[in-house]
Amino acid sequence: MAVAGAALAVASPVLALAALAVKLTSRGPALYRQVRVGKDGADFELLKLRTMVQGAETQGAGYAVDRGDPRITPVGRLLRWLSLDELPQFWNVVRGDMSVIGPRPTLRYQVERYTPRQMRRLEVKPGITGWAQVHGRATLPWEERIELDVWYVEHRSPLLDVKILAKTPLALFGGTYKGATGGWRA
Repeated sequence: MAVAGAALAVASPVLALAALAVKLTSRGPALYRQVRVGKDGADFELLKLRTMVQGAETQGAGYAVDRGDPRITPVGRLLRWLSLDELPQFWNVVRGDMSVIGPRPTLRYQVERYTPRQMRRLEVKPGITGWAQVHGRATLPWEERIELDVWYVEHRSPLLDVKILAKTPLALFGGTYKGATGGWRA
């Protein structure tokens, strides 16, 4: 919580400017809220800066997002490239819904498809960054990302968390697009 609070304080000018840019360049709220699954399978409301047109999940590919997706706004493209759209999630950490480090939170329909082993990723709070994020993010096949998250759950330690934090800046520009199947293999 201390790290998240400090991050919010430091990032607040950037967050405010980014939110203003979203509001001035597209219709709808600056923040995007979506129900995700957290620790022990509990639902929570994830916060992000809105990078797509309002109602995008009901258009085109739905929840899946491809590189060059026409639903992404011009400002949204920049925010995604810089990963600034994730900054509001530090508030999720302060609220206790998330941790700075852990598996990325997923949607309920994805969790419903987990194997018993994959359900292990729900044993910890979801994170802003994690082991899968520093090993390829959304460029990895879904099953590989989930397996990396389970490995993290089984091996988590303060030293591993420090390694993840150190690798996160390099991973930020690795890509955030999940492709036509939303990261699930067809």
